[in-house]
Amino acid sequence: MSKRVGLAETIIPDLGDILDSLASNVVAVNKAGEIIYCSPQFARYLEMPREELIGRHIEEFFPGTPLLDVLQDGRPQLGRRLQLKDGVYLVNRTPIWRNGEIVGAISEFQNINEIQNIIDELSSDNARIRELKNLLEQILDLSSDGIVAIDRNYVITMANHNFASFFNRTPEEIIGKNVYEVYGESKPIFPRAMETGEAEYGYLGNLNGHEVIANRVPLIRDGEIVGALGVVAFRDVEELYALIKKIRHLKSELDYYKGELERVHRSKFSFDQIIGRNKQFEAVKETARRVAMTGSTVLILGESGTGKELFAHALHTEGLRSKGPFIKVNCAAVPENLLESELFGYVEGAFTGARKGGQPGKFELAHGGTIFLDEIGDMPLSMQAKLLRVLQEKEIERLGDTRPRRVDVRIIAATNQNLEDLIGKGRFREDLYYRINVVTLNIPPLRERMDDLELLVEHFIKHFNRQFGQRVTGVSAEVMEILMNHHWPGNVRELENVLERAYNVLDGTVIQKKHLPLYLQKAGLAGGQRTAQSGLPRLVEEAEREAILEALAATRGNKRQAAQLLGISRAGLYKKLKRYQIGG
Repeated sequence: MSKRVGLAETIIPDLGDILDSLASNVVAVNKAGEIIYCSPQFARYLEMPREELIGRHIEEFFPGTPLLDVLQDGRPQLGRRLQLKDGVYLVNRTPIWRNGEIVGAISEFQNINEIQNIIDELSSDNARIRELKNLLEQILDLSSDGIVAIDRNYVITMANHNFASFFNRTPEEIIGKNVYEVYGESKPIFPRAMETGEAEYGYLGNLNGHEVIANRVPLIRDGEIVGALGVVAFRDVEELYALIKKIRHLKSELDYYKGELERVHRSKFSFDQIIGRNKQFEAVKETARRVAMTGSTVLILGESGTGKELFAHALHTEGLRSKGPFIKVNCAAVPENLLESELFGYVEGAFTGARKGGQPGKFELAHGGTIFLDEIGDMPLSMQAKLLRVLQEKEIERLGDTRPRRVDVRIIAATNQNLEDLIGKGRFREDLYYRINVVTLNIPPLRERMDDLELLVEHFIKHFNRQFGQRVTGVSAEVMEILMNHHWPGNVRELENVLERAYNVLDGTVIQKKHLPLYLQKAGLAGGQRTAQSGLPRLVEEAEREAILEALAATRGNKRQAAQLLGISRAGLYKKLKRYQIGG
């Protein structure tokens, strides 16, 4: 079997680095004509810092520029002459397309004198051209493939040693000869490539008594066939069979390791990894351990950020279905018109844009395992009725289908809302509530288990030390006092976000007050006086409102990112924005 030469691993440079390295002047604008990128050469030409150019309109520097025409009609302008203050330039202007729509345009221009200098240098440097030709010949000879090229008259113009060896000759002995003379055959050679311009890949042929697998490609110049290239990929068919066998073996190994990886991921969360020694919290964990070994439906209640998803994972991991899949659905995050197809799947043609062959839903994907319905209190009433049928009948129907499909799943639901209140308001079905409320786990909020705070801080510091590669030893006494006095509306997730934020601004090995978010620093300044005057509920509201405002400011008003930063759902954020009358 021939030795195959692999490609060396390379570091792929960033796109911005590539553009910055171009020798020409490059500027890109958005649909509004505002500069979104410019090369260092362009900034030097305008004698301005790059950061001062970004966001400004292109016409400030090039009044009446045809680049705006490209934005309108989408027609590239290539090889145009441009007269500027220091000479004549060659310019290319092209539109930037995305999903069939013009989203911007790019202009690249270079001084014609520079281009002419390059042409002159290439024209005069024949020695360099010969050097490159010799280098190309060496590269071809190093290839393990047999390579041959012929011109339109079937004369061999290039061949490497591996190809010439099929005929027990050297490349010098066959280059310049007619390919029919070398092959010793009268039947057509390179028939499709030379006559029709069609490439042939992986064809089985005979080369001087050797059964080979090769590729034949036409060489085209200015729209005309000027020759053909032949590449012998396998000198013997047995090489291919050996390679197929090796690939199958490697695929078998890959499947094994993928299975092992899935097994590790399935056991990622267990009850031992849920941090807490508080008596009330330990009692909930102990109940969950016992429930895990049953197949009963579980309803997990608790405020946002208390760890409901961790409990759901642990129930699956330590349960009888641990070898099956764990599928999560956030009922608040999926739009109402997509939730049915998300949960139950759809058949081909069920709606415009439906994938060919249809698609299984989350319940089918969870077959034999567990499905976790997070934020179930936000599920629309129409979907609640269909979910109730699944719980009763143990079968689903894909959207657009009439055939029921049996599913065997364990359902774990979670919510931060009071479902009994929702029932009273007509927003949650009472019959569904009793179906999912077989076993209830009520996770206490962090403010009710403050004796776990120090343990949680220690856990997160170990975690972030590994993640950030730092050696933080702990928090200062002042910081611990602030953390102990905070009401923690975002619970454990808020604590995790606070400490992660501190790591991003840390300048030592101990987390100080200055490393905390602004709303906690202010709470620390106000201290007990503020609590005494305002009362605990008012203090909680003020802290929560400040936290939301700070998150919105940090994400420049992006509500999805702000919700992630706060550790709450997007629907939860919108409710709080309405409650605190925060606009935007």
